[in-house]
Amino acid sequence: MKYLFLFVLTPILLLAQGPNVNFDDQPLTSDHIITIYEDGDGWLKNYDEAMADAKKEDRNVLIYFTGSDWCPPCKMLKTDLFDTEAFKDIASNYTLLYIDMPRNRELLSPEQMKHNSELLNKINKKGVFPLLVVLNKKGSRLDEYSGYSMNGEVQYHMELLNKYKE
Repeated sequence: MKYLFLFVLTPILLLAQGPNVNFDDQPLTSDHIITIYEDGDGWLKNYDEAMADAKKEDRNVLIYFTGSDWCPPCKMLKTDLFDTEAFKDIASNYTLLYIDMPRNRELLSPEQMKHNSELLNKINKKGVFPLLVVLNKKGSRLDEYSGYSMNGEVQYHMELLNKYKE
């Protein structure tokens, strides 16, 4: 019985260490974060602005929920999906909204953190990361796809995006 207990407890303890371990003894800063939001790449960070743009441009909204400083699948999805030409081609059919929930709260302004937390509670109630949500221009949820196995396979993500492009 004690071996069964150790067998079950060991993976839990190992996984509880989390991805926030900083091995270089330097403070974690925004330079350590892989993010897809950079000025000029088309990602908005405000829900109201995204909805206004979607109505104006008559297109759906793609919301990306990420944990930029702690979520390994989120970081890999950036490379395997968001940095690809295929995504850049299809992204023009959407209004893009980037919602980051970093553990290091210094990476976002207090206002942005509050905004993102409110959207997390409203749209991503289970707190799943990474999560892609497609809304229509009226704000109704059309579909979503959660998770990423970090194997380079983004077929299902692309199917979701192709399904709702207008």
